[in-house]
Formats: sequence, structure tokens, C-alpha cells
Amino acid sequence: MSSDSLSILEKLVSFDTISDKSNNELIAFVADYLRHYDIAPRLVPNEDGTKTNLYATIGPEVAGGVVLSGHTDVVPVAGQPWTTDPFKMVRRDGRLYGRGTSDMKGFAAVVLACVPDMVRARLKRPIHIALSYDEEISCLGVVPMIAEMGATLPPIEAVIVGEPTLMDLVDAHKGAFGYTTTVTGFEAHSSQVDRGVSAVALAARLMVHLEDRMRARAAVADRSSKFDPAYTTGHVGTVTGGTACNIMARTCAFEWELRTIPEDDPAVIFQEFESFGQGLLDEAHRISPFCAIDTIEDCAIPALSPEPGGAAELLCKRLTGKNATHGVSYCTEAGQFQRAGLSTIIVGPGSIDQAHKPDEFIEVSQLDACRSFLQALNASQAV
Repeated sequence: MSSDSLSILEKLVSFDTISDKSNNELIAFVADYLRHYDIAPRLVPNEDGTKTNLYATIGPEVAGGVVLSGHTDVVPVAGQPWTTDPFKMVRRDGRLYGRGTSDMKGFAAVVLACVPDMVRARLKRPIHIALSYDEEISCLGVVPMIAEMGATLPPIEAVIVGEPTLMDLVDAHKGAFGYTTTVTGFEAHSSQVDRGVSAVALAARLMVHLEDRMRARAAVADRSSKFDPAYTTGHVGTVTGGTACNIMARTCAFEWELRTIPEDDPAVIFQEFESFGQGLLDEAHRISPFCAIDTIEDCAIPALSPEPGGAAELLCKRLTGKNATHGVSYCTEAGQFQRAGLSTIIVGPGSIDQAHKPDEFIEVSQLDACRSFLQALNASQAV
């Protein structure tokens, strides 16, 4: 691994960019680094200026560019039994330890280390670097940057999202859709259950409905699917409600999510949920017209669908010599790029098995493999 990659990764890890904090110091470092090579960074801040996206173009601003995309935020370290300082990179036994080394500052470091080679290559088609915020909590931070890139840059040929895939080609991932449902019942003494409506009971029936629908999808799932599990899943993460054991609960709220395979429309699943809930309300309204079921969408991360023969897939197969593509059950910003009409694939160093864990690490050999991949991309854009 080049000393440049090592020093840049060490610097990137040192920035505490947990998603509830600003990433501006890291972005300022990257912007200054790019300016040193006469590359003009373009900044896309959020509304209050506390977080910033960055994109930059190396080479001529012509059609046929390739985007190298990564996120700058990392997940929290609180409560995790780290044996090293999460924000001080440690090298040991061929591994680099630190928060974000695998997910995904390692990729960003190698991209930046390759910038001098990209500049010297006098590219005929551009390479665009894109760094975003808030991937870990919503995948929404990248959206305004994608829009601005679409408005300011010539047509883009392909997007490579550098999430950790062990440098394998990932052409599909599930979508993630999060919701909070609040149920309003009608309080009554627990000895008079016929005079009240328990919000907890209604919520429980809604949660069982989600579980039943998931089991039904599992029963007919395509076992040759790229995904594990091979079907759209539903999960309830938190439940709160009720006042006391002898009071029929007036309110109950629960947070739930869907992890959808690309061919399943989350809107259809949500409508099934709403229809089932309306049936419960029809019963409840016989006792009280004030009963209600209200659901808000907390996040919506689109799935990444396979693009057989797509520009991104063909490019990465040519650069790596690999023919196999894979699917993953976690989600990334790749679905947002694809939703914007851009051919997108995921290829990056490190393993998702190390992401979000204490003592997160990346193998040095993975960074070497990524550098070789980017050198091949550099050569392909120079001809």
C-alpha cells in the first residue's frame, strides 16, 4: 500500500464524523487537498451549513465520466468495547484499525491517493469524485448533490459506489423503508374491556399482520435470489404504549421497517398495511370515533436493481476481469444514483462484516486491490 493511502486514511479516520456531527472539517481537508492539484471542489451544504457534500472533476468536462462515490459519515462508537482509540488509526498484523476504515473511509483514501496519477494521465474522459453525508442514517444527504451533478456535469457513463464488497461486483441491494405508527385507542377500566379500545391490542394486531405477510412472502420466495434472506422482510424495532395494567391503553406507538427486494414495491406493501389497519378501525369506531392509526415515513432508501449489460457493470467487469455479480441485503446510496437514471454498481475494499463493529478494520491487501482497480480505471479513461 502506498504511503499516501496510509497517511490520507489516517487523517480521514481522525475526523469524528459520526452522523450526528458535522463533517465540515473532513470536507475542508479534502477540498484543500484537491486544490493542491488544481482541482476545483464543488460544495453542496445542507440547509444550515453544518454538513457538506463535495464533488470534483478530474479531466475534461465531457460526456463519459465515471463517478467514484463514498460517504464521509460513520456510525457511533459509544458503548462498544474498542481496544484502540476509534479515531486514531492503528496498523497491526496487516490490518488498519479505526472507525470508518472499512465503511468507508478506506475507499475515499485510496481514491484521493490516486488523484496525482489521474492528473498526470491527461484523461480524455473525466473521473468525478463524490463524497456525501448522512448515508448511515438516511441516504438522503447525497440526493441534492446528485441533482446538482445532473444539472452541472455532462452525461455520466457510470457510478461506482465504494462500499466494502471485498472488491467483488455488487449490482443489487435491498431497499430500506422506515415508519412510525401511532395507534390511538379509547381508555376504559380494565374490568370493562367491552367499553374501551386498547391501543396496545390494535398495535399488536398490526405487528402480527406484518409478521404474517413476511412469512407469506418467505413461503414463495425465489431461492435462487441474490439476497439472503431471499424475500422482502418486515421488522418491528421498538414499541411504547399504555399507562397502567388496569387501564386500557389510549396510545401505543411502534417503529418498523421494510427491507425490500428490488422487484417488490414498498408502496404496495404499505397500502396492504393501511388497508388492514382500516379494517381494525372500522371495528374500533363502533366503540369510539376517536380511535385512529397514523403512520409517518421516517426514511426511504430505494433498492438497487441489477442492470444486466449496463454501463457500470460492463466497465467493472472489464476492469476487474470478474464475471460474477452479487446482491447484498444492506442498503447504500447506489439506489439513489440509480433512481436518478445513472448506471450504478458497488465495488469497494474491505468487508461489510467489519462495518459498525468495535475494532473495525480493513486489510491492507484490500486497499492495494482497490488501488490496482483505480489504476485500471485511470488507464481506461485516458484512451
